[in-house]
Amino acid sequence: MPETVPVTSSVRPQLPALPAQAERLIELGVHQLAGLTEAELRSFADTAEVPEDGDRTLLAVHPDRAPASAIAPLLRRDGKPGFVVTDMPDVDLFAPLDDLVLPDAPLYLVTGLDRGDQMANWSPNEALPALGAEARTPLILTEGIHWVLQQPDVLERNHCFMTIGSRLRKAKGALDARTPALWISNGTGRDGRERRNAPKVGWCWAGNRHTWLGFASSTGRRV
Repeated sequence: MPETVPVTSSVRPQLPALPAQAERLIELGVHQLAGLTEAELRSFADTAEVPEDGDRTLLAVHPDRAPASAIAPLLRRDGKPGFVVTDMPDVDLFAPLDDLVLPDAPLYLVTGLDRGDQMANWSPNEALPALGAEARTPLILTEGIHWVLQQPDVLERNHCFMTIGSRLRKAKGALDARTPALWISNGTGRDGRERRNAPKVGWCWAGNRHTWLGFASSTGRRV
C-alpha cells in the first residue's frame, strides 16, 4: 500500500446550507434537466434532515434524472464551461458499483464529504478497499460534479479528485479499466487551447497512480 501524501491544500468541504444549494441548482437549470419543479427542489431542501456535520452535506440529483453529460457543461472555472473528454462518449454508462446503492428518489443527500487528498498517489485499485476499511464509500461521478457546482474551489490545481464509485461494466460483466475523475484542463491535446483552466471530466486507468488526484468519498447517502 502506498504511503499517504501530506495534505497541503487549504480547501475544506464547507458546503452551503441545503436551501442555498437548492437555489444554486435552480439558477443553473438542473431542476429542469431532472424534470423537477422549483417548488419540489426547495421543499426537499427545506424539509431534509440535516446531519450534525451539515457543512459537509451535499444535495444531489439522481444520475437517472441528471446524467453527467448534462451537468458537466454547467461547471465553470475562470469563466470557462466544464466538459467531458472526447474519448469518454460513454460517460453516462458509468454506473454505481454493485455494492453502492443510491436512494430510490430523484433527490438525496450525500453526507460527510472528503476529497481524499491523503490518498493522492494511490491507484483506484488500492484506494477502493482502503475506503471500505474506513467505512467510507467513494463518490459517483455525478455526485462529484454536484460538489464542484456548489463549491467550485474544491477543484484546484494539484488537488483534484477521482470518483471511483462509478464504473462501466463490459458485456460479460467485467469492469472497464477506466475510472472517472474531475480535474482542470491544461488546454493540451484534444482538449484544445481554448479549454485551458476549464473543469474537466476525464478518466484514469484503475491501476495507475497520480500525485494530484485524491479519492472523493462520503460517510453515506440518505433521502
